[in-house]
Amino acid sequence: MRLHGSDINVSRKFKSNDIVLIGFTASSTQLRRPGSRPGTVSALFNANEALPVTFPESALKKRPVSSRDDAAPPRLRAEDAHTNTCIPDAWRQENHMSKKGIMDAISNATLRNVALVVAFAFASGYAYTLGSPSALRAIAQDAPAAQSVPVQPTAQTVPAAPTGQTRLEKDLLGEKAVPADAYWGVQTARALENFQISGIPINHYPGFVEAWAIVKLAAARANTDVGAMKPEKLAAIEKATDAVRKGKYHDQFVVDWYQGGAGTSTNMNANEVLANIALELTGHKKGEYSIVEPHDDLNMSQSTNDSYPTAIKVALILRNDKLTAELEKLADAFRAKGDAYIDTLKMGRTELQDAVPMTVGQEFHAFAASIDGEIQLLRDAEKYLYTVNMGATAIGTGINAPKGYAERTAMHLAKLTGKPIVPASDMLAATWDQQGFVVYSSALKSVAIKLSKIASDLILLTSGPRAGLAEITLPALQPGSSIMPGKVNPVMPELVNLVAFRVMGNDYTVTLAAHSGQLQLNAYEPIEGLAIMESQALLYNTSMAFRTQCVDGITVNKKVLKHDMDTTVGIVTALNPVLGYEKTSELAAEAYKSGKGILEIIREKKLLTEQQIAELLDPAKLTNLDKSKYRRTPSQD
Repeated sequence: MRLHGSDINVSRKFKSNDIVLIGFTASSTQLRRPGSRPGTVSALFNANEALPVTFPESALKKRPVSSRDDAAPPRLRAEDAHTNTCIPDAWRQENHMSKKGIMDAISNATLRNVALVVAFAFASGYAYTLGSPSALRAIAQDAPAAQSVPVQPTAQTVPAAPTGQTRLEKDLLGEKAVPADAYWGVQTARALENFQISGIPINHYPGFVEAWAIVKLAAARANTDVGAMKPEKLAAIEKATDAVRKGKYHDQFVVDWYQGGAGTSTNMNANEVLANIALELTGHKKGEYSIVEPHDDLNMSQSTNDSYPTAIKVALILRNDKLTAELEKLADAFRAKGDAYIDTLKMGRTELQDAVPMTVGQEFHAFAASIDGEIQLLRDAEKYLYTVNMGATAIGTGINAPKGYAERTAMHLAKLTGKPIVPASDMLAATWDQQGFVVYSSALKSVAIKLSKIASDLILLTSGPRAGLAEITLPALQPGSSIMPGKVNPVMPELVNLVAFRVMGNDYTVTLAAHSGQLQLNAYEPIEGLAIMESQALLYNTSMAFRTQCVDGITVNKKVLKHDMDTTVGIVTALNPVLGYEKTSELAAEAYKSGKGILEIIREKKLLTEQQIAELLDPAKLTNLDKSKYRRTPSQD
């Protein structure tokens, strides 16, 4: 047998009782080449190398060995994939598995869900190193293996070739069997084969699946309005989209976010699933496309090039309210701390050097106000998502879209979302223009920058606790060191920074994708959609964690702040109008050199009377605190 493909190797002969098993799962990599990094295929084997492992006799006698060529294969359990002392007995010593046995084994439900690399020692003495289930199928069929895909733990379950009940579907490339219980069809099946890339299926963000249901429903209603769709088909589609909007069938939206084709695989996944749901809910069988058809009905008057960007926009719009609501709660949390410590004096700092007095309340209210600004920016940026190109179809000329369809679709989208969605005035421009995604992503980046700045300030203010600023104390959430006893780290502000860095990187991804489109279409919208949705979700989750596990529990170390105020030199700035800048500079220099406080020196030199000191250098007066500006109006409550 001659094998092909970079993930299959026929390596050197082994002894008849040598068994090679290399487990590779999300939890462990038990066997790997010395010096290699865990978690990589290269760690497991090289181009012409396999690792023999001789098992003790006790491990090889767990079950009777059948020598029949067509013997039913054992189930490969998950634990078999990551231990070097457990292997199905039918795959050992002088026994070998038939082609049928291999096919049966790899179709086993347990095996399909385990990412692994296994090397078999057959009676012939050759070790077949298999890099993926697809490679295993290729051996069993005496066919060239598919292109090698790095084996890695993944959250996405990619279906193996169906071996149970199937139905036959057909597309441009021919017929293909799909699982009978799957609501997706032939084009989704091809996408699952072609794009096993990230392990992030489109249902990872439920809002995106909901958005597809909304877009397809709006399109179907618009088509019915203009006479292109029969009411009975609309009724079936409405049942399907209603079910998906309620959270059902989301597990059927399975294609990988990373895909070529400008989102066609995702659009067809939605079309096929909704068509088959509609069929079942109206008493028909999956695949009876003469009743409801994925292309002719679910994709009527549409192209991926208008429905895909519109679905992304709808998903972002619907989740923007959720994000801004959480950011409002975060701003309120800082505002509450500001109210609690409105009179607590501290030194302000510029470039990390003592500046002039302020209050802790002023500092925290400033954090709140800055977040308010980001909330407004998100609301403004959302407006750039309201313009959609539904009705543009392929490139913006509106081919196959009936008159009035674009306007009716936008109207229905507006009703379904509660947002003022409108059709683009120039559909050709709207089909390739990425301005809405660029603007909204940039707004998310701005939020990330702001939260990162605030988080970094908290890290500084809580530094210490003995050799730092130690002005505030954050809630202690977990031990901070595996070696330094008693250490507690500011893990929540650090988390905010990690997320912020990711969001900033996502925004650059959007920038690259947006400027890389060619002529009448941008094929890189999938990565824009994924990047923006990830940023939106990360900021929402992180803002909530930051608020509940950090900001709400902040306390102020008033003893530290009082000591700083008693020994500060910064208040000397207030004497500039009285003594002049040159004289106050001399006083500041003397204070730093002698270690004395500025008030102590002023009193020694009798430069001011006690009444003047009270009037000019009272730290509370120097803050210019106006509590009335922090009182919440009814509109803010």
